[in-house]
Amino acid sequence: MASVGLLFVGAVLFINGVMLLGWIDAKSAAPMNFFVGGLQIITPLYLIFTANGDADVILAASGLFLFSFTYLYVAVNLTWDLDGTGLGYFCLFVAITAVVFSALNFFRFADPAFGVIWLYWAFLWSLFFVLLGRKRDGIGRYTGAVCAIQGWVTAWIPAFLLLTGVYTEIGVPLAIGLAIFGVVVFLALIPWARRQPAPAAPAAPTGDHAAVA
Repeated sequence: MASVGLLFVGAVLFINGVMLLGWIDAKSAAPMNFFVGGLQIITPLYLIFTANGDADVILAASGLFLFSFTYLYVAVNLTWDLDGTGLGYFCLFVAITAVVFSALNFFRFADPAFGVIWLYWAFLWSLFFVLLGRKRDGIGRYTGAVCAIQGWVTAWIPAFLLLTGVYTEIGVPLAIGLAIFGVVVFLALIPWARRQPAPAAPAAPTGDHAAVA
């Protein structure tokens, strides 16, 4: 069930990324954030209720709430045109917690690929914090590109690998490939983002890019 939720996390990250790039109207991204935020509430609750007291299952499921609350927060901000500062500081909380989950995947769950993926998410949510919490609008295009790419790399691809049963066979090579890809691509995006003109301001909210994640 978690793999199904991960698949649609890819969709919402991609949509929010292209929104930050200025390719779609901001409010048009709200429904998907509501849909995926709601799904990511149901999924961990189901996993926890059916865990039969398994501490590792409960621990892993608890991390999903970080994302469900982010997407619902985004949806509410977009729908009611709220200031994004609170969301930005929540993203700082998520980024710090994601580093902890990365370490748990490396050393407790023996899952290096998701150890790297959690580091991807820590980086992305750190960008959201700077963009929203610190109101650094200049990184909006870079953040959008990183977000859109991560939708495919950290969610869509792993979800299909899990759903097809291939994931367990390629865990270590996948972790290495993801680590190399992340460093190369996200560094290469920096000069690209600086060369690009600023996107047209979305319909809502404008001043602080309150829709991310």
